[in-house]
Amino acid sequence: MMPIGDVRETDRLPLLREKTATIASVGSAFPDDSYSQDEVGALLGLHHPAVRKLLAAPHIRKRHLYLPPADPRTGRVPDESPAALRAKFSDGALQIGSRAVDRALHGAGLSTADVDHLVCVTSTGFLVPGLSSLFARELGFGRRLVRADVVGMGCNAGLNGLNPLVQWVANHPGRVALLVCCEINSAMYVVDDTPRTGVVNSLFGDGAAAAVLTGPGVYAAGAGTGGPRPVVLDFESWCIPEQWAAMRFDFDDAAGKWSFYIDPAIPSVIGGNVREPVTRLLRRHGMGLADVRHWVLHTGGGAVIDAVRDGLGLDEHDVRHSRSVLRDYGNISSGSFLVSLERLLAEGSAAEGDRGVLVTMGPGAQIETALVEWSA
Repeated sequence: MMPIGDVRETDRLPLLREKTATIASVGSAFPDDSYSQDEVGALLGLHHPAVRKLLAAPHIRKRHLYLPPADPRTGRVPDESPAALRAKFSDGALQIGSRAVDRALHGAGLSTADVDHLVCVTSTGFLVPGLSSLFARELGFGRRLVRADVVGMGCNAGLNGLNPLVQWVANHPGRVALLVCCEINSAMYVVDDTPRTGVVNSLFGDGAAAAVLTGPGVYAAGAGTGGPRPVVLDFESWCIPEQWAAMRFDFDDAAGKWSFYIDPAIPSVIGGNVREPVTRLLRRHGMGLADVRHWVLHTGGGAVIDAVRDGLGLDEHDVRHSRSVLRDYGNISSGSFLVSLERLLAEGSAAEGDRGVLVTMGPGAQIETALVEWSA
């Protein structure tokens, strides 16, 4: 049996740049209202000492959230019914999802009429028909739009949605695809003063991010910054099934809502496993960690970023954008890595031929990775 992490010489793949997809542009959007961690704690009535310690941690300074007005008598937001939370999800997703789509398409010099395939990713709401149908109805996509929804896969799901879109663009030259990750995490809040819900309520924010994928000859700089863009070369997944219960939704009978659970051991689970898929991904193309110049990591939390950094032997410069996105928005689940990528693209530090690795992680437990190379 081949040792884990080893790659046979026959398993090595050429970098097929001529038949793949370019991430032409990325756009993000957030609710208009933002709150400091102290404000969130007061509005939600979070007083448990362990939760207050989480809120005081320096890795998050503010989050953008859809919260109802506070009761003037108590200073707290009222408990929202399941029906109100569902409406919050659909209304909020349409609002910030539309903004993210517009910004991503504008950055690529394209419009919704140019999009042939749409994939929407979410784990914070359930609609039938799904978000892709809602966006198709409201945003002017064409009637021949191919669409799909990735629902319930959690924070890793952005790369799960990107993977089939890359294959589709590679197999449909001249066509345009759009990935939209839209999470209204505040629609999943259970408000009580237990450590379990306090972890969730101290970490997650609302946000949306969209990425435009094109083949050769389609991308025009448009209103974007120009310069080389990341070409997606390959993916590698790593499932940790023995940790299937470490991140999950349970139904809270007392609250009548879904409640998210995060095992405190998650940072060590991710940190102890992340090197495996990254190493396999790189070895398949004759590369090592030293060949990667840019890292785009999911902003799972301060301890998660630390664990991934240490597991891969990175330095603080490598995780700067993951840190800053977590600081400014909290964990916005599936779209977090796209916001970090958006900041890397805006920075303009990537040069022709640079290699990068994207890493997301979430329930399953699952780690997803992608290899990219910057090309004009």
